[in-house]
This record gives sequence, C-alpha cells and structure tokens, in this order.
Amino acid sequence: MRAFVRVVETGSFSRASDQLGLPRSTASKLINDLEMHLGIKLMHRTTRALAPTSEGLEYYRHARRLVAELDEVDSAVRGQTLKPSGHLRVDAPASFANCLLIPALVDFHREYPDITVALGISDRSVNIVGEGVDCVIRAGKLEDMAMIGRKVTDLEYLTCAAPAYLERRGVPVSPQDLVQHHHNVGYFFAGSGKPEPLIFEQGDTRIEVENCAFSTNEGNGLKEMLLAGLGVGQHFKAIVQHYVETGQLVSVLPHWSRPATPLHILYPPNRHQSARLKVFADWVMGTFGVRE
Repeated sequence: MRAFVRVVETGSFSRASDQLGLPRSTASKLINDLEMHLGIKLMHRTTRALAPTSEGLEYYRHARRLVAELDEVDSAVRGQTLKPSGHLRVDAPASFANCLLIPALVDFHREYPDITVALGISDRSVNIVGEGVDCVIRAGKLEDMAMIGRKVTDLEYLTCAAPAYLERRGVPVSPQDLVQHHHNVGYFFAGSGKPEPLIFEQGDTRIEVENCAFSTNEGNGLKEMLLAGLGVGQHFKAIVQHYVETGQLVSVLPHWSRPATPLHILYPPNRHQSARLKVFADWVMGTFGVRE
C-alpha cells in the first residue's frame, strides 16, 4: 500500500523505488501483488505514461489516509521511547541556506544527532512529492494550498550598494535617481524569466523600478552582484546586514521601505506526523522565527 501511494504521487516506478529504497522490480511487483489481492486494475501502464485507473484513484485516497494514520501511530509509540532518527530531505533558497541555515545546522545536529539531512539549495520551486522532499523553506506568498504551511517570520528588505559603486556614481537621494542616474541589480524568476522590480514605499506613495543592468535568478548571486559593486539593489536584511556592519555594503534610501516577505516551511499533509520532520520544523521556527 505504501509503495502504491508513492507510485501515484511520483508518477514513476523508478522515482518511487528510489524514495522507498527498493529495487524498481520490487516496487512493480508490489503493485502487481496488490492488484491481484484486490482483484482490480490500479494503474494504467504504457511505455510513455503511468497513471491510476478510476478505481486506483479512489483506492489511493483511502490508502494515503491509512498510511498517514499508521505513521502517526508508529511515531507516537516510538516517540515515547526513542529519540527522533532517520533521514530528512530539505529544500531551501540559496541565500537563506548558505548564510543562515547551514551555519545553524550544527546546533540542530547537536540536539538530534540521529537525524541526517540532505539539503537541496535552489531558488526554484521543487515538486515536493515528486522529488521526495520532506519539506521546503520558501520566501513569498503561499501558492500550493495542498501543503501544510507554517509561517516562520517576515523577512525585511534593505536597499544597499557597495562603497566603490557609490564613489563612482554617487549616493541616490530618491528612487527616481535609480531610474535616471544609476545602475541597478535585481532578481528574475527562473521559471518565467519575469524580472522582479525594486519596490519603494513611503506613506501612500509606491514606486517600482524595473530597469536593472544586472539580474540573477538566485539570491546568493544577487548578494554577490551587490558586493561586486555592480549597482544598487534590494536584498533581505538578514542576509546583507553583516556586510553593512563590516562596511562591505552601505544602506541607501533609508526613508523608503519595501514590504516584508513572509518565510514559510511547507510539507505534504501525509508527512506531518513524522517525528524527525516535526522536530526539524519546530527547530526552524525556534531558530529563525517565533516559537509556537
């Protein structure tokens, strides 16, 4: 039943086998055995596609719930006698992962030495189920409402530039200066290529600046562009504050602000009872946000 649920969710025998730690032939045989046991066809199989039948889809809805309940019972019993253990596959944005999460993981490992973590670092949106990811940490609005989301914190922005750049081009005194007299660095979305404007708000006034001489689809790259002196840009304060304090970056336009971006940790509903995922999510909340 667990193999069938994972095959439906990933749409692939090979991906399901990898996630379950089974040979592909074993996963396929498990599905065949389940079909023989039930006396119905659960999957449509062709050389190009794999999809549940109508009966298989109905069986999947019940099986997913039963597997989740079984995991809940196992976790509840094991949690009384054992420390959380096992493997976690986590995905996080590049700048958050490199600058904040990785340095703090030593504390998580000290507290939970029996949990191993595989950290995917990318600003792209991953297929949580299809890629076998236990949870993702993402900045921005929640788009996948099928996932359980816990808000970690609000990430504030800082507008800044390198001292060498400001010596060359001068210090901007208004957002309009960035349009007429400055080079800007910004972010674009990998999937669509759509640029994200620099946003400035003051009272009821909102100004968006879209002309960027340099842009990147990865937060760590944006930080490096700022440090290299390529222009004025906006980044999360938690990421660039250290460089402002050491003089490698200078805060500009302090009387203008950009709305904060929420940071969430997301995971599929059928995995929320995993003891190792629960302690990791609680640790993220306690380390980077507000304790619940």
